[in-house]
Amino acid sequence: MDMSYSDDDDDRGIDELRAEREALIALGDRLPGSAIGDLAAELGQGASWPRNLRGTPMIVDTDIGGDPDDAIALAAAARTVPELALVLTNDETGGAAGYGQRARFARFLLSLMGCRDVRVVAGHSVGDSRYFCAGPLIHEAVPAQPTDVVGAVRELLETFEGPVRWVGMGAFSNLARVLEEIPEAGERLQVTQMGGAINYRDPSRAEHNVRMDVDAAHRVFAAVESGRLPELRLVTSDVTFRPEMEVTRESGLYRMLGETGGRGWQGLLRAHLNQWFSSFHPGSMQHDALTLTAALRKTFVNMNLARVRLDELGRMSLSDSGTEVWMSASAKYEPFNRWLEKTLTTVDHSTDVRR
Repeated sequence: MDMSYSDDDDDRGIDELRAEREALIALGDRLPGSAIGDLAAELGQGASWPRNLRGTPMIVDTDIGGDPDDAIALAAAARTVPELALVLTNDETGGAAGYGQRARFARFLLSLMGCRDVRVVAGHSVGDSRYFCAGPLIHEAVPAQPTDVVGAVRELLETFEGPVRWVGMGAFSNLARVLEEIPEAGERLQVTQMGGAINYRDPSRAEHNVRMDVDAAHRVFAAVESGRLPELRLVTSDVTFRPEMEVTRESGLYRMLGETGGRGWQGLLRAHLNQWFSSFHPGSMQHDALTLTAALRKTFVNMNLARVRLDELGRMSLSDSGTEVWMSASAKYEPFNRWLEKTLTTVDHSTDVRR
């Protein structure tokens, strides 16, 4: 398959566009009175751009091991984000499976990808987790992972200066705890969270990631309302639960992952998809990979400011008295799908950062 982009498949992020803008302004400064100089002057007088997060550490907070979109998103992060530093798990396993199996699966996947320097920590659990199907895929030699979420985040904040990107791909539990036990963290965490919905497909209950820990979602919203977390970016189910980005056995991504003959991390992702298809559902919508691109400030997801209220069940609604957050409004699915396929299947991917 020809994986080249068409002219309208611009997958540059805000930070790449900012760098190009600054380079053009610098060139114009050297050519005053020219057309380029005039254009550069206009660009320099434009509105301010979002904070530059390029090169900042990234934390991924995930309920990996259920719907394969988490594993696919983590693999995409491992291939495109050299600053990926810490992976936390939430809705951790318990009961017969034992605690910490999601973290073991994350460790196994990252190790297969050559990312042994990325730390994995098992996080919040409510006990037995229904949505876990990756157990048979974990190599028996993979050890249990550490469990001190707050300590791991605190160490990361002490090691690096400036902002830290937090990409939430599951319940809000770990984030709520970190904001409470490390109060100063909120000023530095740049949070992009998959979760919530204004028009959820089942209006009697909250969206899945909120529903897994409604109290934690309320605590995070309270942190935003109080200013302890200055900004929250939500990529909601309204935008992610879409057939345009569902992976099935007929999808190109599924087929291309199988071209490795079942070997390595790509083979593991395909085997994980097979487990999910057999155990739960014949498709996997790529909620979390789309959320990752929003955290990377790519232009696939359009965000608007909105005031959102959470009710006692965790259901979201727009309200003038609600908490102000950035919320996904729409997405460009075809360019996103091509970006994801290229990221995960190109053999010598230019941003395969640890090879």
